[in-house]
Amino acid sequence: MTTDLRYQRGRLLRNTLILLFQTAMIIYVVLIFYPLFNMVISSLKSTREIFQDPFGLPKAPRLANFRVVWVDKGFGIYFMNSFIVTAVSMVFVVLFGSMASFGISRYAYKARTLVYMLFLSGIMLPLKAAIIPLFILIKNLGLMDRQLSVILIFLAMGLPSTVFILSAFMKGIPRDLEYAARIDGCNDWMVYRMVIMPITAPAIALVTIYNAVPIWNDFFFPLVFLQSNRLKTVPVGLSSFFGQHSTDWSLLFTGLSIAILPMLILYLFMSRYFIRGMTAGAIK
Repeated sequence: MTTDLRYQRGRLLRNTLILLFQTAMIIYVVLIFYPLFNMVISSLKSTREIFQDPFGLPKAPRLANFRVVWVDKGFGIYFMNSFIVTAVSMVFVVLFGSMASFGISRYAYKARTLVYMLFLSGIMLPLKAAIIPLFILIKNLGLMDRQLSVILIFLAMGLPSTVFILSAFMKGIPRDLEYAARIDGCNDWMVYRMVIMPITAPAIALVTIYNAVPIWNDFFFPLVFLQSNRLKTVPVGLSSFFGQHSTDWSLLFTGLSIAILPMLILYLFMSRYFIRGMTAGAIK
């Protein structure tokens, strides 16, 4: 009888904790989701309607805001610039980062720890702290006002974290898979491409989302190194919506609604691999 009572109390306590946890998660989701929802519905209003009823639904949705932002305000150019810079940067971050991680994790040589620590030092030293020598370097290389300048900077920013994540993931891959591939006649490149990289897909998804979002949202480096209006990225282009004396908030919210779409689609597309990469190694 006493055992049954303790069991019921334990089950009641567990169910209560689960209910409290689920309630907290629902509140958290609402707090995260509602600002995004309010931003989208504000993009369908006029600036006057936003101030009159900031939390209400639009009375007459203004879909013309999207045409004005995309065509008249040149947001389509900003969007393509951000897409090119982010896509090219991520291709080289994943390519060079995975190759470096393969060399660090799968080969034994004397300088391996030193090479690994050199990559990790990039995490501890932010590039923004070295903006003056970096500006002089980019100028001397003749890369000012060229997309290649920010691509190289984003590549340098993304490699340390990529090597840190992928090398740790690759170290957990059994050596037997590599030995079996070499017995079948695979060389180093084939082992990297056909054995290691497919297994590392969850970690690559994690690295892609982890680096693509800051690159897409970065305002500082495109502002410094891309001075032409035709080369502006989305964050810099959005700043042009702020007027000296007034701001068209409806167009600003429209631009923000468009700006979040690529990263949202990227996460939805890679969410399964992203979660698998986050939990890799948690269960043996």
